[in-house]
Amino acid sequence: MFKPLNKILHSSLVACALFAAAPAHAGDITIGADFPMSGPNATYGDIFGAGANLAAEHINADHMLDGKLTIQYEDSQALPQQGLIAMTKLVNVAKAPYVMTAFTGVAKALSTGAARTRTVAVNGGGVGPDLAELGPYFWNVIPLINAEIGTMVPYLVKERNFKRFVLIYVDDPLGQAVAKDMPTILSKVGGKMLDAMSIPVTEQQFSGIAAKVRADNPDVIYIASYGAQELQLIKQLRDNGLTQQIASYSALAIPGTLALPQAKGALYTTQHMDWSSADPVTKRFVDDYSKKYNKQPTAYVANYYNAVRLFALLAQDLEKHKQPITGENLLKARKDMKTFDMVGGKMIFNENGTVTMPIQVNQVGDQASKIVYAGK
Repeated sequence: MFKPLNKILHSSLVACALFAAAPAHAGDITIGADFPMSGPNATYGDIFGAGANLAAEHINADHMLDGKLTIQYEDSQALPQQGLIAMTKLVNVAKAPYVMTAFTGVAKALSTGAARTRTVAVNGGGVGPDLAELGPYFWNVIPLINAEIGTMVPYLVKERNFKRFVLIYVDDPLGQAVAKDMPTILSKVGGKMLDAMSIPVTEQQFSGIAAKVRADNPDVIYIASYGAQELQLIKQLRDNGLTQQIASYSALAIPGTLALPQAKGALYTTQHMDWSSADPVTKRFVDDYSKKYNKQPTAYVANYYNAVRLFALLAQDLEKHKQPITGENLLKARKDMKTFDMVGGKMIFNENGTVTMPIQVNQVGDQASKIVYAGK
């Protein structure tokens, strides 16, 4: 059952009130990860954690910091209220000055407390455009959804000559943002939005949606959902006989969806990553990840590797200058240093805590995805 809204707001405010900023002490250092470790989106937690853990292994092996770096994981379940509770524990109990998060709704829920306590929150998975507006202590190491649909829509209209779109979006901050921005982008490039259908976050049955899409007869079905819901949506659309081009964004790139036979041919965007790069940071990451997991990494894995590496570079600089590792000092160091050597090349932050990266369009194949368009 759903809790009454006033009770949810009350518990969220209580959790925020419990936040207490605390600097890390000399010696071993703990940072936090507020990831979905259970529930229908736990797959993302596994992916994010693989990248974060590999970065910590490399940092400790290289003795980048005076003490050992540890990541404490707390389960957000990809839900705003649970994510806020997890954040409270990471700040109060683990004394983490730096916490990784994901999912637009979760990120927005914890951002106010993070800003008030001057705890750095870093997102490598959520892509809602309003994540660019959550204050100086909220950083993104992933391009946001407006960059993804800003590449995908012109590609589909101009390169593939697909004009008629139907949008199916989850009714949360991410989906609502796509529903708001996509018609404008389509109109600028000569496309048309035939219909935009919202679905509840927990919905798993889509025969009614399939019937509406069939009646609209679009060229493209764009899906703004994620996890088990997106997998079921793709499967049921195909099983109901719909053959139109399916398109989505970076959340599609999880093992279960990529391995789904019905997903073959689907297009999705991610930031551009050249896994064959000779750049030493990228090469070490790709070689060690591939050896450990016997597969090629994804952009999400790289994002959270980069998030942990970013902390280490900033903390290393603070230790060098005998400064305590606090959120406030981490923010100052980020603004002072400006450019960072990361997986995928140099990372440069914009003033609002976002990064700008090229976006590529990928297509799901039998064995692996392939790049069909490398954006600029």
